[in-house]
Amino acid sequence: MKRKIAALVILAMCYITLAFTQNKNQKTVQNVKDNGFAVVELFTSEGCSSCPPADALVAKIQREIVNKPIYILAYHVDYWDRLGWKDSFSNSKFSDRQNQYANWLNLKSIYTPQIVVNGNKEFIGSEENTLRKTISDALKSGNENSLDITLQKQNGEELSLTYNTNQKNTGYNLIVAAVIPNAVNRVLKGENKGKTLAHVQIVEQFETINLNDKANGTFKLTLKKLKNQTDITLIAFLQNQSTGQIIAATKLKDKVMHV
Repeated sequence: MKRKIAALVILAMCYITLAFTQNKNQKTVQNVKDNGFAVVELFTSEGCSSCPPADALVAKIQREIVNKPIYILAYHVDYWDRLGWKDSFSNSKFSDRQNQYANWLNLKSIYTPQIVVNGNKEFIGSEENTLRKTISDALKSGNENSLDITLQKQNGEELSLTYNTNQKNTGYNLIVAAVIPNAVNRVLKGENKGKTLAHVQIVEQFETINLNDKANGTFKLTLKKLKNQTDITLIAFLQNQSTGQIIAATKLKDKVMHV
């Protein structure tokens, strides 16, 4: 009888040890998987009547981020300007970028509002459930790539920055976007005539930097002149030149005074 009890005790201890080990391993795997990120690029316009719900949605997500690695970029395209209202944030470079995504993702046409996440998934920008699921999946995906940028010096409109990654960047570009946190405009013409529209994470400019396969180095960024002084955020990411896939992203820890 004593031998049976002893055997049962030993089996129980083995089971507990095995369960603890499995649980520990599961936590380790979970931690590895939960180091993803989400670069959310919205293509929008003040001249498009379908865009305000998408603008409101990304503003809602922005309020919920709370230090999560989610990077929202709102590009105001210029092809709706022809309807009578020129979006003051619009830029033909942003329309060109959307057309580039159409090529990367094999789309027949471009439209607004459109969201692209991590360069490889696109959908209508006002689809909240799709956006939330896509962000959640991206955050849970494993990511072994890293990217950091640091501001070394600001001389008026010229910034000197350094970048550092954990690998050579063959076939990838460093994209750096200067982002205005928020703005409100009263629309006087076009499809949104009479509406007051609020925007967040407005891309003022973005630059493509060829890293020449170097894992770290320095680069300069000259900020465009703005009408008013404002703090801007710099968001950077590594993007494949051939597919558009984004493999790492970050933002400058400190905001930059735009003068």
